[in-house]
Amino acid sequence: MKIAVLGATGQTGQQLVQQALQQGHCVTAVVRNPAKLTVHHDNLKVVEANIFSADSLKEPLTGQDVVMSCLGFPTSFMSAVTGYTLSMHATVRAMRDAKVSRLITMTSWYTEPTSGAQSSYMIRFLLLPMIRSVLTNMFQMEQFLQKNNDIDWTVVRPPGLKNQPASALEFLTHEGYFVPDGSGAPVGSSVARGDVARFMLSLLNNNAWIKKGVAITTK
Repeated sequence: MKIAVLGATGQTGQQLVQQALQQGHCVTAVVRNPAKLTVHHDNLKVVEANIFSADSLKEPLTGQDVVMSCLGFPTSFMSAVTGYTLSMHATVRAMRDAKVSRLITMTSWYTEPTSGAQSSYMIRFLLLPMIRSVLTNMFQMEQFLQKNNDIDWTVVRPPGLKNQPASALEFLTHEGYFVPDGSGAPVGSSVARGDVARFMLSLLNNNAWIKKGVAITTK
């Protein structure tokens, strides 16, 4: 399969690129700085593009079977985070121009403003307020995707990310903003970046989550 990866130089993006190549896919890494991508492979093409420009993205997305995004933007206490929505607006426009309809992207648990109500005290009152600017823009991006019926999108929502490779652990999934246990409280607090990439790639052969957001964690 031909896969265009946005955010390929990030820690999750590099895991995604490596695993996709190992699985035999042809990968086009769409990056802002090609020097940051240290992976080399015969089936890997590295293209420099502006992720905020549909015109810049159209050429690298042309001919692809799917666009996968691991883009991330830092939190801000001084101003609103806008990178998720701005880049997704450009990506969707470029996908339409390139006639690509499948999109798999990642956000996070607790993007919906009230979804952290049953999380632990530390998460609810310390962590979530610290990253709320990021979560807010992720949620805005998710809402934007819901309005685009011609895009077969899937939003993958992991909890905290660990800089670890993929494991063989089983996934727990839930169509919502976190994975609940039997009582409705969140189960799990972190997942390996390699496992997030593993789950995203598993969606290439699974239509169950098209036009849906899926929270994930591992057992």
